[in-house]
Formats: sequence, C-alpha cells, structure tokens
Amino acid sequence: MAASRTVEIAIIGAGVVGLATALRLAGEGREVLLIDPNEPGSGASFGNAGTLAEYACMPVGNPAVLRALPKLLLDPDSPFSMRWAALFQLAPWLVRFVRQSLPAATRANAVALAGLLAEALPAWEEMVQEAGLQDLLRRKGCLYLYRRESDFAAGAGGRALRAGFGVHQQVLDAEEVAALEPGLPATGARGLYFPDSMNVTDPGTLMRRLLDAATTRGAMRAKAEVTGLQPEGGGIRLSGPDTQIKAGTVVIAAGARSRILAAQAGDKIPLDTERGYHLEFPTDAPPLNRPVCPVDLGFYMTPMAGRLRVAGTVELGGLAAPPNPRRLALLDRGVRQFFPNLGQSSSEWLGFRPSLPDSRPVIGRSRGSSRVIHAFGHGHLGLTLAPITARLVAALIGGTVDASRLSPFAADRFSA
Repeated sequence: MAASRTVEIAIIGAGVVGLATALRLAGEGREVLLIDPNEPGSGASFGNAGTLAEYACMPVGNPAVLRALPKLLLDPDSPFSMRWAALFQLAPWLVRFVRQSLPAATRANAVALAGLLAEALPAWEEMVQEAGLQDLLRRKGCLYLYRRESDFAAGAGGRALRAGFGVHQQVLDAEEVAALEPGLPATGARGLYFPDSMNVTDPGTLMRRLLDAATTRGAMRAKAEVTGLQPEGGGIRLSGPDTQIKAGTVVIAAGARSRILAAQAGDKIPLDTERGYHLEFPTDAPPLNRPVCPVDLGFYMTPMAGRLRVAGTVELGGLAAPPNPRRLALLDRGVRQFFPNLGQSSSEWLGFRPSLPDSRPVIGRSRGSSRVIHAFGHGHLGLTLAPITARLVAALIGGTVDASRLSPFAADRFSA
C-alpha cells in the first residue's frame, strides 16, 4: 500500500476547471495538490472548439429542441443524436432533460447561466494576465451562420433572450457575412455576430501553460486515480490504486467522471455524458478569421495554429463505447460543404462533456461534507467558465462568497 500524504487542498481532475482552480488557489498561497491519472488538460479541455462563448446562455434543453427532439434522436446524422444501446442507462437523464426544456425551466436555466457568463470574460482576462497567456487568444468574435431562413426564424427566441441579458450580438446580411469572412463560399447566408467573444489558438498548449503557471506558484501534481472519497477525522480521505491522500478540503473537478465521487460525498447528481468529436485539417493559412458555427450542422469551424479544427455536435451514449465513425464522417461531410478542397484530416478525437439536464454546472459545497466542493458539469461551457468557477471555489474556501450567489448551482437542486 502506498504511503499516505497530507495536503491542505486536493483537486480531483486536471482539466481546465481543475487547472484554473489550482492556479487561483496556489496564487493565494494555498497548498494545492492536483490529482489526475492522465496528462493534465488532455480530455475535453484539449479537444473542444476553442471558443470562449460568453453569449451561450441558451441551455441545450429548450422548447425548440424539445419540439424537434424525436426527429433529432431518430436521425443518426442529426446534430443531437443518441446511441440506442445506451437508452436504458440514459432514460432517467432524458426524462429530466425533457422537463428542463419546458419554457419556465428554460428561462430559469438561462438566467442562471447568464449570471455566470456575464463574469466569464473578465475572469478570463484576469487569468490570462496572471498566467501570461495573451499570445494564445484571438479577440475577433464568433459568427453563427444561418443558411436557411427557417433556421434564422427559429433562432428569434434565442436572440431575444440574449438581448434581454445584454449580450452583444449583431444580425448580418449576406454581404456583411462575406465582408467578415471572405473565405466562405457565397451562400447568401445570414449571420449573427458576437463581437466580444474570443477563441483559443491552441487548447493543448494553453492547458500545458496553465499547468506550468500553477506549478510555478507551488501547486503539486499527482498522477493517480481516485476511486474512494471518505470524510475522516477533520478531513477527507482519498484512495485509489496505490493512492492514499488526506486532504483538508477536496474539490471535485473530474468532469464526466465526477458523479461517482459526488455520490460518495453524499450527493446524487444526474450527471451524464455528451460525446463530442473533432477533426483537424492542416492549413498554412486558415480559411476563416474566427470561429464559425453553421447552425444547421451544429458544429464549429475554428481557425487554430496551423490547422482548422471542426468540433461539436452532441451524441448521448456514455463513456465506454468506442468512437462512432458516423459522427466523424458527419463532421467531414459538413466542413467540405464550405471547403471542398481540404485534404485528409490530420487527427480525429472523441471526448466527453459532463452534462446535466438543466445545462447548469454544479458549483458549491457537498451536502454530505462541507469539506467537499463540487466544480463540474459545465457541459459545452467548461473552457468558457473555468476561470469564474475557479474564482467562486476560491471564495468558498476563503469564506468570502455569498451563499445565495451559488444557490442556482447547488447540488441539492436535484433533490426535489
């Protein structure tokens, strides 16, 4: 059995939320141990679309998706699909998702998300300055592309919702779209432009740099898997293969793998997994100036360092199943509608988004132990919300956050 070690704060999970939290706490002089069996930032934090989507206050579950849900789930090539072999496992999550897609719930979830997102970019700017990441961000906004008038009309509710929350958005005609993105083919499409949005030019490099910044400030790493969590004598005992750690406070930031640990802490969280995919195409000069999302296809085309990344869509189906070649082919066919002369993709990727039926993350203390803090379930917004989540976790540990600030994200919201 491995020798036990003791630490003030253990963070389980070294994705972007865990890394941002480690950086924040280490910068405050806390003793921090970051625990992950894999290379930090190598999961969904690496493979995402690279967008800092401060505009994304519309939850995944909403009335428009609810109306289209049967068609979406039955079409294996839709942007929102399901592996039917996982239906029994997913059924409880789907029931909750349907309830959260009703108008009143959608509004409440959007209000909660908008409150976090309003602070997301300022928190990012603060972290960028602290960690020296300025060279990895582009400040050119993000573009939604509407190739069909029916899609533009269907998005009216989302535009109104965002406008009500003060999100900066500009409706563009086809000429304005062409001026903004001359590399796109002339399709006559309308656009919705979010000028405040930023994007990351290399998520993998950003994760490594976040880790370096955190360790420079004193954060420690442990390449280990935590399978057991038990309150014990004024602290929390963490255990796993060859792992014994006693922590004064534990932060669960293990993404899609957080549910079992949260349950051991006393919280039953309906967390499941959205399987996300990406393809990358090497380019000397990216054909786009900013992330572009064709809304009918449900993915982003993001210019990154030396390549174009095509990332997105939703596939419900858990952690165990292998990659679905059909989803990768869907991305390939979709991007070639815009850029038919792309060569072969240089990489294919599957990752797991930690998804909750109401699209809100869980941020706050466990009901079972005040020494356990949850920081997971960010869905499509993990990259965007990592620094503000880190700020809130640090404030919780420091005793400087108003409890009502976190009530929309509390674990006990699922007990009713």
